[in-house]
Amino acid sequence: MSKSIQLLAMLGFVATLSACGGQQEEEYVVVDPEPVTAEPVYTGKYK
Repeated sequence: MSKSIQLLAMLGFVATLSACGGQQEEEYVVVDPEPVTAEPVYTGKYK
């Protein structure tokens, strides 16, 4: 291979590593929202 093709291939490889190598996955937390109103409670038939 000619030197220019080898140089272009090496630069492409280095660019790919620098673009993909330093990324870290972001950490996220999912919080369930609290209910706005309380659920009804059974108090008897006619209370």
